[in-house]
Amino acid sequence: MPDVEFVNLLIIAVIAVTAPLLLGFAPRLRVPAVVLEIVAGIVVGPSGLGWVEIDLPVQIVALLGLAFLLFLAGLEFDPRRLRGPTTWRALLGYAISIAVGLGVGLGFGAAGWVRDPLLLAVALSATSLGLVVPVLKDTGRLGSAAGQSTITAASVADFAAIVLLSLVFSTTGGTVTGRAGALAVFAGLVVVTGLVLAFAGRSGRLGDVLSRLQDTTAEIRVRAAVVLLVAFVALAEQFGLETILGAFLAGVVVSVVDRELGCARRSPPRRPQRTDLGNVFPGRCD
Repeated sequence: MPDVEFVNLLIIAVIAVTAPLLLGFAPRLRVPAVVLEIVAGIVVGPSGLGWVEIDLPVQIVALLGLAFLLFLAGLEFDPRRLRGPTTWRALLGYAISIAVGLGVGLGFGAAGWVRDPLLLAVALSATSLGLVVPVLKDTGRLGSAAGQSTITAASVADFAAIVLLSLVFSTTGGTVTGRAGALAVFAGLVVVTGLVLAFAGRSGRLGDVLSRLQDTTAEIRVRAAVVLLVAFVALAEQFGLETILGAFLAGVVVSVVDRELGCARRSPPRRPQRTDLGNVFPGRCD
């Protein structure tokens, strides 16, 4: 076992606790906790004061954290939002973002600051539902028209950026055509997995067992969600795609199946029941 220290990870954990705690003592300061956490990370990190080094424990936790962040982003991704004029506006906005980012990238490339202008354009156009949704929740605007439009635009940007990174900038090698074929096969397996989970979840006996185990220390639905996350990440890696795509799609599958099964088991006159893949995120039928 390698000789590791946890001092750097401890500093990061302390920041994670202190940032929301400080904002709790200053409710008038309308700053999302995630913003304070990012700023604090920059200050104490290698680019700032250098108090925290990126050692092995930090790298492992960062990798797991990125996977779970994309998983949470997938949980917030609702395919039903991707329809109507709002979606077309989101697509147009993303195209404009790519164009502007490409212009900036070409300018930086001419100055010798970047090697790949397109990579910079994709990076500038990307967002994160895992960050956008908490900010909207903290400000109480998640259910507003502006909040829903923001979530739709962020969903489009999230999915498009992850697909572009997997197709064009994958570090596993191969041609774009080959990765596109692998992506198609991978997407097919994701759909099949979702259908199998939905079919299995509709089994009354299995649903009863899941409900019984969820109310114990087994937390079986949470464990199943983690297994799906790791499985999709490993599968994406085997197909030569970016692991972030697997984490994101795992969240999407859990969200869609959870919502559909929750709606199928729910009747309007009765109190809403627990969903089939866990109470991490409740099923939404609206």
